[in-house]
Amino acid sequence: MSHDRLRRVRDRVRPFPDFPEPGVLFRDISPLLKDPVAFRALIDLLEDHVRASFPKIDFIAGEYWWNGLDSRGFLIGPPLAQRLGIGFVPVRKKGKLPGPTESVSYSLEYGKAELEIQSDAVEAGQKVVIVDDLLATGGTMCAACELLKKLKAEILECLVVIELKSLKGAEKLNSIPFYSLLQYD
Repeated sequence: MSHDRLRRVRDRVRPFPDFPEPGVLFRDISPLLKDPVAFRALIDLLEDHVRASFPKIDFIAGEYWWNGLDSRGFLIGPPLAQRLGIGFVPVRKKGKLPGPTESVSYSLEYGKAELEIQSDAVEAGQKVVIVDDLLATGGTMCAACELLKKLKAEILECLVVIELKSLKGAEKLNSIPFYSLLQYD
């Protein structure tokens, strides 16, 4: 039952007040990743949503922003793509992908950043869902959308596990469909 699965996922998101700075309530998915039953429930829910929404999809694209193993969104995209029987396309911090790439700069709360994608990652017209663990202000997700638009992909949806509604990141996506599994103020 999807209500039970959703509750299992929600119960494994742990709040940390005042992290990474005072006044911020951090939503930690580490307990979710550590619990194989809850993680399977998460992927089940995302798979059910994508299959019900999009009969034809070519790729899952996932943001892999950081340098090493500390990008939680990257842990969700590949298992979802594998379940759907499709490929996964990484979107990474500039300078981390080999070969020809497309890049885009965007603003963060504390400065600027750049994301890139390999130039041959998708072909024009291919249908893509962009997946991440969290949508906050929307800057990174918008940059990922811009990259896929440069490659002339058809973005079916931006899909996240957690949406921080008070930061209004979904509004920045304009006309791109958006879906979040869990919402917090």
